[in-house]
Amino acid sequence: MVQWSQRATCCAPLRADMGSIHPSAIVSPSAVIGADVEIGPFCFIGDDVVIGDGCRIGPSCTIQGPTRIGVENVFVGHCSIGADPQDKKYAGEVVHLEIGDRNTFREFVTVNRGTLQGGGVTRIGNDNWLLAYVHVAHDCIVGDWCVFSNNATLAGHVEIGNHVILSGFVGVHQFCRIGDHAFIGMGAFVNGDVPPFVMVAQEQYSRPRGINAEGLKRRGFDADRIALIKRAYRALFVAGIPREEARAKIAEMVSESEHHDLQCMLDFIDGTSRSLLR
Repeated sequence: MVQWSQRATCCAPLRADMGSIHPSAIVSPSAVIGADVEIGPFCFIGDDVVIGDGCRIGPSCTIQGPTRIGVENVFVGHCSIGADPQDKKYAGEVVHLEIGDRNTFREFVTVNRGTLQGGGVTRIGNDNWLLAYVHVAHDCIVGDWCVFSNNATLAGHVEIGNHVILSGFVGVHQFCRIGDHAFIGMGAFVNGDVPPFVMVAQEQYSRPRGINAEGLKRRGFDADRIALIKRAYRALFVAGIPREEARAKIAEMVSESEHHDLQCMLDFIDGTSRSLLR
C-alpha cells in the first residue's frame, strides 16, 4: 500500500515557486517537480518521475516512471502517462518514457513506456497536441508539431515525423512509419509506411444502409409510420434523383400524411450546411 506523503519532497524542501499540489494528490518522494508546476486533485505521481517547470497536471492523472517530462506541458485530466507497456514480453525491466516541451494531452490520453526489445524508450517531441482518448503504445517515436485527433491510436514501435496530422479514429499498425507533413484521414487504418507529404484516406466513407426500423418499433412507431419513413428514405437515398427532387417528393408525402415524422426530415435537409451523406 502506498504510504507516501501527499506532498512531494522533490529531493529538496518545497519552494515558494513550486506552484501548487492539491492535498488529495499522492506524490512519490523520489519524484522531481520543477518550478511553477500545478498538480490537481486525486493525481498519482509515481517513483522516478521528473516533471519540468510550468507543467499543469489536471485532476485524476497518473504518471508513472521512469518518465521524464519537459517544460510547460499540459495534462488536462484523467491521463495515464508512463504506464507499463502493453506487451506480453514485458517482465518488469527498467524502461522509459521521454516527453519534450509544450505538449498538450487532453482527457484520457494514454502513453506507455518502452520495451527492451524496442530500444527501451517511448519518446514524444515538442509542441504536439494529443486530443481525447489518444493512445501511444510502447516504443513509439513522435516528432514535433503533430496533431492526433480523438481516439487516434498508435500500436507499438510506430515512428511519426513532424507536422503529422492523424484524424479521428485513425489506427496505425505496429512498426509503421509516417513521414513529415503527412495527413491521415478520418477512420483510416494504416498498415504500411506513409512517405512525407502524402495524404491517406479510407477507401470509402460510410453510406446510409436503410432506416433504423427496429429502433423505431421499440419507440412505439407502428407499421404505417415506419412504411412512410421507408418511402421517404427510398426517395432520398435509393431512387438516384437529385436532392431537390427528392425533397419535393418527401414534402408531398408530408402533405398527405397525418403524422409529422417526415417534417423533421425536411427541416433537417433544409437546415444542413454540408452535403448529405448519400
